[in-house]
Amino acid sequence: MKGTKFQIKVWKYLKKIPRGKVKTYKEVAIGINKPKSARAVANACGKNPYAPIVPCHRVIRSDGKLGGFSAPGGTKAKKKLLKKEGFSL
Repeated sequence: MKGTKFQIKVWKYLKKIPRGKVKTYKEVAIGINKPKSARAVANACGKNPYAPIVPCHRVIRSDGKLGGFSAPGGTKAKKKLLKKEGFSL
């Protein structure tokens, strides 16, 4: 993987989120031991060139909304990927 140390740390963590499950940006930040870095996690997800192999589509906002998705198709694609994995929105 090519990216900053922080991005790679986030992307490796994302690969551990099981199909059909989601985490919030804050939960990911806590999971990588950077509890105050939810915004930075969101930015790392937005710069993920490996989607959907590195499943940034499994990360949502704390309020339960989808948040963004920078891969082709945007949030519609994110919603479709989550539905395909069995996550009900």
